[in-house]
Amino acid sequence: MKKIILTGDRPTGKLHVGHYVGSLKRRVELQNSGEYDDIYIMIADAQALTDNADNPEKVRSNISEVALDYISCGLNPEKSTLFVQSYVSELTELTFYYSNLVTVSRLKRNPTVKSEISLRGFHSSIPVGFFTYPISQAADITAFKATTVPVGEDQLPMIEQTREIVRSFNSTYDEVLVEPNVLLPDNQACMRLPGTDGKAKMSKSLGNCIYLSDEPEDIRKKIMSMYTDPDHIRIEDPGKLEGNTVFTYLDAFCRDDMFAEYLPEYSCLQELKDHYTRGGLGDVKVKKFLYAVLMEELSPIQARRKELEKDIPAIMDILHQGSRKAKEVAAQTLEEVKKAMKINYFD
Repeated sequence: MKKIILTGDRPTGKLHVGHYVGSLKRRVELQNSGEYDDIYIMIADAQALTDNADNPEKVRSNISEVALDYISCGLNPEKSTLFVQSYVSELTELTFYYSNLVTVSRLKRNPTVKSEISLRGFHSSIPVGFFTYPISQAADITAFKATTVPVGEDQLPMIEQTREIVRSFNSTYDEVLVEPNVLLPDNQACMRLPGTDGKAKMSKSLGNCIYLSDEPEDIRKKIMSMYTDPDHIRIEDPGKLEGNTVFTYLDAFCRDDMFAEYLPEYSCLQELKDHYTRGGLGDVKVKKFLYAVLMEELSPIQARRKELEKDIPAIMDILHQGSRKAKEVAAQTLEEVKKAMKINYFD
């Protein structure tokens, strides 16, 4: 069996460092590993419209922004298929067929759906498209017979629902669909990078993000205002690491070899943590170090992005070509699905 990856993002804004450490960086590593036969990276515009139906321009304007972030981070159109979800209409048809295999009560129990509904304040006024997102995601994954889905920890319930749909379809009709496996970030701190305000999730809607394309001065300001330990008032006070956003970011981004250049009085992150917890180390010094660490990672990405921004039509052409390829693959799966369901009347 081929090894195939499917993953993607909603184009509701530029991508942030949470996206980067949670999945983007890993996607590039997987792409360059040579271990996978096909890699599909989807810009999920149709899914983004489920809670932005009244603001289609927001979604449209961010298609190229997300593509720029993808390519500047190292996703290579010659190795990975970058495509736009709405162009592949077969995904919508698969979603409709799969909806007969899932109950309303099961959708209501999905923890990720419940969390997102609460975050957006939908309560009882939930758009049907948003509510049925797990079914749509199952269509996205199975259309390409993905064996591996790199996701953050918060997406585990969604992938489990996809696996349930695959099992239900295959047992009801025929062994057509592939049950995907999850690939989580290998760094615990990257599982769910918190927002700069210390909230559990970095979210565009909460305004607590550091974007990959933020200007260096904006990044510096955001880091200097980061949530740390509220009880660490004086430099000599012992500080806490748990819930301290600055140290969570250092866990995600810092390498020990960075200390020689940016903070030579320490040899590794553990030494810095030990000093902070026993007292005598101020938050400002740690934040300045984090800024240096973060900019070492982001500067090459931002330089590539500025070059790519000079030719947006070329970026859109990459997406167009990738979408055509994705549509061909999804059409083949849809044909197999309809045959299994015995609704291929004119074949």
